[in-house]
Amino acid sequence: MPWRKHWVDPRIDADDPALLRQKLERRAYEVWISEIMLQQTRVAVVIDYWNRWMEKWPTIHELAATSGDDVLAAWRGLGYYSRATRIHNAAKLVCEDSAMKGLLPSSVDTLVAKVPGVGRYTAGAISAIVFGKAAPMVDGNVLRVLSRQLGLLGDVKTDKSVIDLLWAAADSLAKAVAEDSCDGEISSTTEEQISDRPGRWGQALMELGSTICTPKPDCEACPISTSCRAYGEGLQLASTRGLAPKDIQTTLNPNPLPDIEDSCDFCKPFEEVAQNGGDEDAEIVPISKKTNASRSKARPRLQRQATLSAFFTQSNESKETPDSVPTELTPAGLATIVNHAKKFPVKVVKKAVKEQETLVCAIRRSDDRYVIHRRPPKGLLAGLWEFPSWIIPEDCENTETAYKRAAELHASAVLDPTLKLQSLTHPKLKYVSKLGSVPWLFSHLKLTMHVFLFEIKCSKNEFDTLPSTDDRWSDSIETESMGTGMRKCWDLVREVNGD
Repeated sequence: MPWRKHWVDPRIDADDPALLRQKLERRAYEVWISEIMLQQTRVAVVIDYWNRWMEKWPTIHELAATSGDDVLAAWRGLGYYSRATRIHNAAKLVCEDSAMKGLLPSSVDTLVAKVPGVGRYTAGAISAIVFGKAAPMVDGNVLRVLSRQLGLLGDVKTDKSVIDLLWAAADSLAKAVAEDSCDGEISSTTEEQISDRPGRWGQALMELGSTICTPKPDCEACPISTSCRAYGEGLQLASTRGLAPKDIQTTLNPNPLPDIEDSCDFCKPFEEVAQNGGDEDAEIVPISKKTNASRSKARPRLQRQATLSAFFTQSNESKETPDSVPTELTPAGLATIVNHAKKFPVKVVKKAVKEQETLVCAIRRSDDRYVIHRRPPKGLLAGLWEFPSWIIPEDCENTETAYKRAAELHASAVLDPTLKLQSLTHPKLKYVSKLGSVPWLFSHLKLTMHVFLFEIKCSKNEFDTLPSTDDRWSDSIETESMGTGMRKCWDLVREVNGD
C-alpha cells in the first residue's frame, strides 16, 4: 500500500522545524486521503486512484487551489462522491486557517471539530500513524476483531452502547501499546509518549480483520486465538461434542472463561435454531424476551439459551458420547470453532434495497452540444453533472407511451419552465428515440435509467443561455464530472451518434 511509509520521527529533524513541518504536512495529507478513499472501497481499487491523486496534487495546498470539477473528475468511479467534495472543502479550510496553515491537527478532538468530513476513525488514523499518538483506529474490521476477542455478541453497526464499549477497549489497547514501548519514546511538552507503535498497532488490527478475522474467519491461522473469547467458547463446544481433547482448553487458554452473559447487559442472547432443521451457519436474529413471549403462541417455540453456561453444560442424556477421546483438535472441531466465531458480531438483517426509475433526457443541438445539469450540492452524487433527469413517481402509468410523453415534457421544461405548468412540449424540440435502459445499483438504491434522445433545431445563438443556472451546454461530455451510471447512459448516446 503506497500510503504506508516510515513514521516521521520528530527527533530526526528537531533542529529544522520548517523541514519537520513539511514532512508532517505531507504525511498527514497522504494518510488522510487514503483513509477517506478506503471508506466503502476495496484496497486494490484505491491504490491506483491514490497514486494518480498524489501525482496530480502532491500537497494539500495544490489540492486546495484546484477546482471542484477537477476533484470530482479525479474521483470518478470511486463512488460516494460527497467524499470528494468534503475533501476539497476541507483542504481549502485547512490551508486558509491561520492556525493550521495546511498542517492537519495532531489531536483527535481537534481533527473532528475543525476538519469537515473527518470522523473519529479517520482522526484516530491520522493522529496515530502520522503523529505517533495513542489514538484508537476502529473501522468495521477492528469492530469485528474486538467483538470476537471480548465475546461481545452485539450489533456493531447501530447499537451505540456496543460501539462505544468496543471503542473504549480499542482506546485502552492503544494506550497500553504506546506505554509498552521499550525505546523510541519521545516526550512532548505535555509529557505525552509518542512513537510509531500506536500507528503500527492500529494498522495491524485492521489488517488482521481484513485478512484472517474476516466474516468467515481463518481461526487456525489466527495469531491471537489464545486471547479470543469466541475461539475459547467454540473450543469448549467442540470439546463437549468429542471433537477436541477435554483438556485442550487449558493449554490454549489457561484462564477459566467467565459466563459473561450472566452479568453483561451488552450481549444479545443466543437463540437456538428450531429443532426441525438446525443450521450452524444460520444468521442470528436477536429477539427480546418480551418479543418471544408475545410471539410464542403465533409460531413454534424456539429453543433459547439464557446463558453460555447453560449451552456448554448440557446433561449427559443430551450429548453423544464418542467412542474415543481425540488427542488433538479435529477438522470438525475446528469447523465448530469457526461456526461459533462467525456469530460475532450480530449480523443484522439488511433492509430491502429501494427501487427507483428515472427518465434521462439527452438534448442535442445541431452543433452537437448537449444540455447537462448539475446535481444538488448534497445527497446522492452531489455536485456531479448529468443529463436532465426526472424521477418517475410510483403512481405514474408504467407504459412506453407514458414514459415518452413524460420525457418530452421534462425536456421541454428544461428549455422553457413555463411549459411544465401547461403540460406542453417545446415547438423546436424533436423526439428522436428511446435509446434503452441502464440499470445501476447503489448501496441503498436500485436505479433504472430510461434514456431518451432529443434534438433542437435552432439558429446559431438561440438557446445559448438556459433558464436554470444549474444547466449548461457541453461539447465535451467525456471530460465532464459524471457518475459512472450516467456515463453508461452517455455510451448509449454515442452508439446512436456512431462515435
